Amino acid sequence: MTTVSERVAEIIAANVDHVFALMGNGNAYFVDALARTTVPMTAVRHETATVASADSYYRVCRRLAAATTTFGPGYTNTLTSLAEAAQARTPLVLVVGDAPTAGPRPWDVDQSAMAAALGVRTFTVGSDDAGRTTLDAIHWALAERTAVVLAVPYDVGAAPAADEGTLVLPPLPAPQTPAGDLVRQAVEALLAARRPLLLAGRGARGAAAGLSGLADALGALSATTAPARGTFAGRAYDLGVAGGFASEPSAELIRAADVVLVVGAGLNQFTTSFGHAFSPEATLIQVDVRDQATNPRVDLFIRADAAVAVEAIAAEVAAAGPGGRRGLPWDGAAEQARGSLLQFDREPGEDAAPDGLLDPRSAMRRLNEILPAQRQLVSDGGHFIGWANTYFDLPSPDSITLVGTTYQSIGLGLPSAAGAALARPDRTTVVVTGDGGGLMGLPDLDTLVRAARSAIVLVFNDAGYGAEVHQYGSQGLDERIMQIEQVDFAKLAEGFGARSAVIRTLADLQAVTEWVDGGAEGTFVADLRVSQQIVAPYILEIIELTLKR
Repeated sequence: MTTVSERVAEIIAANVDHVFALMGNGNAYFVDALARTTVPMTAVRHETATVASADSYYRVCRRLAAATTTFGPGYTNTLTSLAEAAQARTPLVLVVGDAPTAGPRPWDVDQSAMAAALGVRTFTVGSDDAGRTTLDAIHWALAERTAVVLAVPYDVGAAPAADEGTLVLPPLPAPQTPAGDLVRQAVEALLAARRPLLLAGRGARGAAAGLSGLADALGALSATTAPARGTFAGRAYDLGVAGGFASEPSAELIRAADVVLVVGAGLNQFTTSFGHAFSPEATLIQVDVRDQATNPRVDLFIRADAAVAVEAIAAEVAAAGPGGRRGLPWDGAAEQARGSLLQFDREPGEDAAPDGLLDPRSAMRRLNEILPAQRQLVSDGGHFIGWANTYFDLPSPDSITLVGTTYQSIGLGLPSAAGAALARPDRTTVVVTGDGGGLMGLPDLDTLVRAARSAIVLVFNDAGYGAEVHQYGSQGLDERIMQIEQVDFAKLAEGFGARSAVIRTLADLQAVTEWVDGGAEGTFVADLRVSQQIVAPYILEIIELTLKR
């Protein structure tokens, strides 16, 4: 006899690359059935990490992962990371227990309504359709590029499953092709541009190689959104990150562009620097899989798969030949940008901040030199997001995973880290978190220690919720609730089995150097005692905008 849980596990194992699990009453039979399949399964320590790690796993390697928890409190503990995955359009399947088919018990909650409130669809299995419903959920996640919930009612999990015959995942929709007339309009504008710019977002990962070739053919400068850093790694005419994290020289050139081709980027308030990133006279062309343009500034919208659209645009540009261009792109300014590393033209920082604590800018510059070049960043949200994201070199597309930024949450850094480390074990995973978010996600430092071949956690420990201190303290609000008693993350890390050090000065980074020189094996936690007096430029911009209102 095959049970419903066994049928669901069989389908999950055949179509999912990894499962992140925390067991309880509602998913005990399912987890047991999974253990008898060949799919790798990693136990996490807090339910939010089941979804957060499945989310980061997909973002890094583009292979589907699943999460599983029990019903009720296990399920509600996933809601923040589920909201982040849904808003970030990350395909994943969350398998959860649910209320019995006979009706809810006193402690049950309406889980489907909660998921719907997040924009997430719930698929509920039954004894007659457990396999087919599981396939439907997987297909929906992949086809719609979203998170889904697969619910197993409490009284169904151990029940016999009907024979549904051979079950195979239906074909996914073909990549969307762009309309030919829109491609021609885009190419005409790009060939006529004197200062063309290509801006890539996270949705352009599959088009990275084509984008670099297209930029070269057009003589265009290039830039990325923060989550897409690394897309143009090694390109001589790359300006690095756009928006609020851009260096001043890069921001000036971005604003000077007269035609901007935006591929796979949502053009939110951060990428557009609250509406100031691009010249008012610039023509904006957006390529995206969504139904319509994501910003009213867009002049031409092309709905299409990024790789297919870039290929079509590049073919038209090639067909036009050298004679199709009008004038020298950028009037030679591109040559001035070549090799100047404008994306890293930032404040170098001091040996120490005015209060004697660590200057995060100089610390990041030194760590950029120390840490292995083959690295990937997993960054939590918080004031510190402006440091590692802008001071670190990144080797390739999807070398950075910004977690929580879509939903504007903190505390998902450590819960996401194991997923990224398992998705790309050949690289050193650099986890960036603050003391506030680090304390929220602390249980899954244990998961990272167990899962990672090579990982370092950089805790920006400024004894406070830095973003709140700077944004609201500057307005005169009471800061006491924004402050945190100094926490010794190095000692906490030792309890989880990680190597660690408190970093108070640049000289203390020798401990990190020794870890790297020894092979960068296992997990190292660097407790960076940074100053609250050094404020990230993007925060200063937000403060300035706030005070003007």
